[in-house]
Amino acid sequence: MTATIADLSTSRAKRLKALTQHVHERVDRSIMSAASFDDLDRYKRFLAVQYLFHRDVAALYEDARLQALVPGLRSRQRLALVTADLADLQTAPPSAAAPSFASGDTLDVPTALGWLYVVEGSNMGAALLRKEAAKLGLSDSHGARHLAPAPEGPAAHWRTFTSALDSAALNAGEEGRVTDGAIAAFVRVLNHVDANLG
Repeated sequence: MTATIADLSTSRAKRLKALTQHVHERVDRSIMSAASFDDLDRYKRFLAVQYLFHRDVAALYEDARLQALVPGLRSRQRLALVTADLADLQTAPPSAAAPSFASGDTLDVPTALGWLYVVEGSNMGAALLRKEAAKLGLSDSHGARHLAPAPEGPAAHWRTFTSALDSAALNAGEEGRVTDGAIAAFVRVLNHVDANLG
């Protein structure tokens, strides 16, 4: 049964998983159908998607209100790692319009939490992608840095985030904005996939 905003018997993270499942599956299918790990050229296009999305959300990791809600938030940002991966493969970062969030923007915290749910959740799927990248000769120190697990492991890293997400005190309207933010983040990834992976 699909969760609803009113179903508060489950954690916020679990509700978001249920409410975003349809668009999350579209993202996964789009990336895999593009055969992003078949060769280095395709992988570079995948890296472009990663760069653009992490650039979209980079400002969230610098926001003091979000840092107060999520312990160690700043250290979770992976834009620098994606940039280093591109440099390893002698590939320039793709040019793009303005990111979804910019430094100095007035952020809506619930919406931003929805976006963070998506970008932090991508760490959980990175373990499988890391194995595929290794088949291309890439590693945690060359070309696939951004797929490397956190020192404490991906599951523990995710639990720390979801614990903070679940603990944020939000009213019903704010709950809806968290969900809207997560869906918007997945759609943004889909747009980057369509533009760069075809």
